[in-house]
This record gives sequence, structure tokens and C-alpha cells, in this order.
Amino acid sequence: MRDLLTPKQVARAINVSESSVKRWCDKGVIPTQYTAGGHRRITMAGILDFVRSGKYELANPEALGLPATSGQTTRVVERAREQLVEALIAGDDAVCRQIAVDMYLAEHSVSVLCDDVFAAAFREIGERWSCGEAEVYQERRGCEITLRLLHELRVILPAPPADAPLAIGGATSGDQYSLGTTMAELVLRDAKWNAVSLGDNLPFETLSAAIKQQRPRLFWLSCSHIANESEFLAGYSELYDEFGMDVAFVVGGYALSDGLRQQMKFSAYCDNMQHLEGFAQTLRGAIGDKSAK
Repeated sequence: MRDLLTPKQVARAINVSESSVKRWCDKGVIPTQYTAGGHRRITMAGILDFVRSGKYELANPEALGLPATSGQTTRVVERAREQLVEALIAGDDAVCRQIAVDMYLAEHSVSVLCDDVFAAAFREIGERWSCGEAEVYQERRGCEITLRLLHELRVILPAPPADAPLAIGGATSGDQYSLGTTMAELVLRDAKWNAVSLGDNLPFETLSAAIKQQRPRLFWLSCSHIANESEFLAGYSELYDEFGMDVAFVVGGYALSDGLRQQMKFSAYCDNMQHLEGFAQTLRGAIGDKSAK
């Protein structure tokens, strides 16, 4: 997928004249970069944000390197999930990509896409596996496809504002499930945070170093697998005791049982990505209010 686009490519994609696109660029209607030679270049995120605003439809998405059937469709969330399940099991990258782009262009939030389409699809795939209707390799392959799609969505999301507060997070040692922390990063960026996932399988010692060096306003922990609960609680408690007064700790993931959560301190426990989005928006507003005083 192209990142920087010419006015000609954009004009073909939304079925308008090239001169109109150039005029919008010069007036600041579409965010534009200029080369050393003065040529206009438009980011993928900029044109997709323009399309999502409802001003024009993506008539020829293939001009942008997107699936030919992408656009502002009437795809509903449940139908998208059903189609994604079949596409992930079949390993059909193109169809999975089409569904993700369609949903984004139809102005569904990233948190809804993560919760009600991707996460819901994997729950169904897990149920099929437990019934002998899907193979482990199909679930693993589906994870790899979804990670690629999430990274692609990160590219096309508008960049966070220059003054966006920093958020970092990841998954702890023994937890090699990358989808949760990658989704959290994407949702927070969509909520106007400068969010960076540190990855998975991270010792608490390096998480401590990251918080100390990066000084984030929010730290998230995605917990899909906990190998040793007592070691996890000890490491987490030490991390929270060191930074919890200055950094908002947000935890989530199906590995956190009620019993574990009762032994942990945190600013928020989020059952899903929509809860994370809501907390992040509230916290960002509070940070903004303090800065204004």
C-alpha cells in the first residue's frame, strides 16, 4: 500500500479532477506535504480521513493500493465478523484486508473493529477448534494475518497531535500473544494518544526501565497468558509501587481472573478495547484540564 500519493492518484480514487485535488491541497482541505521541487504529496491517512468525513466516496480504491471492493459500504458489524471468521480460517489475506478497510472507511471506531470484529472472530475460531472444526495452524495463521492488518491500519490512521500524551505498554514474560497489545496501541492512537506497544514476552525489569526512561502518562498491560501467578503478582506489585502514583496503570486480558485482579492495584481494568478507549479519552481530558490551569 502506498503511503505518499500524488494528486492524480487521489483524483482517480475519489473520481474528481486533478485540479480540484490540487486546489484542496493548497487550501489545506486535505493535509499535504511538498517535495523539495514543490510537488504535492498526500498521505494515505490524510485522504482516508477526508473520505471518512463523508465528503467524497472512495470510488476507485485500487488507485491507492487498497482492495478494489473497499469503500463506505453498508457492511454491518455482525456480518463483517461472520465473513472475517471464514476468511481467517481459509487464510484469505485479501478478503480479511477488504473487511478491515471497509469497516474503517464506514466510520466504525478502531475499538469496535477490535472488539466486535477481530476479537469476536477469534472467539468463534476458538470454539470451532474446541469442537474439532478448525485446526491450530488455522488460528495461528489467522493471528499473523490480523497482526499485518493492524499494522496496516496504524499506517493509515491520522498521526496523533504533536502535544499528544505518551502511552506505552506490552505483555509480560511468557505471554507471547501479540494481538492484545497491538490492538491497545491502535485504539489509543485513535483516541489521540501517542501510543507505542513495546511488544510481548517482556520481563518486568525491562518494563520498569521503559517507564523510567520514557515517562509515559499511561501504561497498559495486556495479559493473555500468565505462566506463574505468584511471580506475576510480585513483579507487577513492584512495578506499580514504583510508578503507580505518577502513571495511570491500565490492565486487561482474559488471563486476569477475579482472584488475580483483587490482588492488584491499577487505575483501570478494561474488559475490552472500547472500555480502554473510554478511559483514555477521560484521562486525556483530565490531563488537558490540568495543563490549562
